[in-house]
Amino acid sequence: MYNPKIPEEFNLGDYLLDRHLREGRADRVAIYYKDKTITYRELQEAANRTGNALLELGVERENRVMICLPDCPEFLYTYFGAMRIGAVPVPISTMALPADYKYYLNDSRAKVLVTDEELAPNFMEVFDELQFLRHFVVSGEAGPKQLCFQDLIKDASSSLEVAVTSKDDMAFWLYSSGTTGTPKGVVHLHHDIMFIIPTHNDNVLSITEDDIVYSASKMYFSYGRNSMESVFFSGAAVVLVPELPRPTTVAEIITKYKPTIYFSVPTSYRGVLDLMDKEGEKYDFSSLRRCISAGEALPEVIFKRWKEKFGVEILDGIGATDVGGIYISSTPEKIKPGYIGVLLPGFEARIVDAEGNDVPDGEVGTVWIKNDGTTPFYWNKHQKSKEAIYGEWFNTNDQFSRDSDGFYKFSGRADDMLKAGGIWISPVEVENILLQHPAVSECAMVGHVDESNLEKPLAFVVLRPGHESSAELERELQEFVRSKTAHYKYPRWVRFVDDLPRTASGKIQRFKLRTMLQDMA
Repeated sequence: MYNPKIPEEFNLGDYLLDRHLREGRADRVAIYYKDKTITYRELQEAANRTGNALLELGVERENRVMICLPDCPEFLYTYFGAMRIGAVPVPISTMALPADYKYYLNDSRAKVLVTDEELAPNFMEVFDELQFLRHFVVSGEAGPKQLCFQDLIKDASSSLEVAVTSKDDMAFWLYSSGTTGTPKGVVHLHHDIMFIIPTHNDNVLSITEDDIVYSASKMYFSYGRNSMESVFFSGAAVVLVPELPRPTTVAEIITKYKPTIYFSVPTSYRGVLDLMDKEGEKYDFSSLRRCISAGEALPEVIFKRWKEKFGVEILDGIGATDVGGIYISSTPEKIKPGYIGVLLPGFEARIVDAEGNDVPDGEVGTVWIKNDGTTPFYWNKHQKSKEAIYGEWFNTNDQFSRDSDGFYKFSGRADDMLKAGGIWISPVEVENILLQHPAVSECAMVGHVDESNLEKPLAFVVLRPGHESSAELERELQEFVRSKTAHYKYPRWVRFVDDLPRTASGKIQRFKLRTMLQDMA
């Protein structure tokens, strides 16, 4: 099914929900949320009520409906409800600032916003500057100029005729996470996910309707959508948790709900491991059979610690909001330490140099991906679309090398690479070495100009508890790197910091680190 034959008339919302009722899963649990369960039938009916409520508000086909909610049933009601009437759901981060929300709403021209009472004040700060918003819907207690979500859907019909949409109609948008600057509106069509999710489900997850999925990564960004598409392709169940994935919360959720598949990012995996080292006897992780990592490169030290602690290997992968999912991943049969994994079936890949020429195995270049599920364009960003899309090929801007066995090694983003002495250096490689040092909790490397105006590596380091910054520790870390790799790669400077700037999805924002260096100068 990696090259599916999709009819011209196709609605993704129908495929992900109604199909399960047609196939006999109406009374199976779809959602675990706090102390209640929601079946597939109940989810479909709530999505129908939400779709009808949106129609009553005047939402038409292709109108954008912005969703800013934590992981909760109302998120899925709105997401599927909008899609089922031919509108376009646009999830955005709950951790953004009012200025960001102004940008998202005005850029997307969303007619309806659905958020909750805790987040609503962030939108009210910029309410008078919103050019296209017509309805401000709040889950919970609504204030002035707001509509209550629960009141809107309470009396709406639970029956809804799903809109007849083309497979090439817009189905949903996502905004890029902003690791390099202004987020882009990434457009996806109704057919896109059909080319992306099944290959990961089959080759990495081996997911069935009997699985329970828990994702520490939230549904409002691309990787967190495993709580939606991966689950609802297979008829499985998902655990939705609105709280931030702090280590204690993660451990309690896994112990309580006993998920079989767990999605997270390396930073969170590390935090859970540190917690288990202290309080492991309180928690039960025995239900886990698949653990998935993406969002940033998985350090080998975290992979080894997790396997030793739980006996389950973390399957690393890399995807992109623009591609629509994970395209390179380790699988249960194909794992090589230090490498992300192999190209998944259904994808084609090229590794090219700056001129677009293929590079031989072993050399670093930029990965281009070919798959019918990649974004057709960025909203209102014509030049950015031209820079990323080359006919059927999409330029990921991710730097990789590939060995003779087909395993891919990640070297970072093209704009993260730096030169020292005329030789390219991958920040990821040096960061993985630093993380092996017992004093280092987190780290990130960027380029910094020395007194001769030459760029050299500089490492930002977050220390583990019990370790203090000092000139001696800086020299120790430098020598530690020199002892494990080519001498020119070691950080010429080490800056000790309390934390690293990250996107809502956990990715390090290196451009902010570069700005910090400018401010220090």
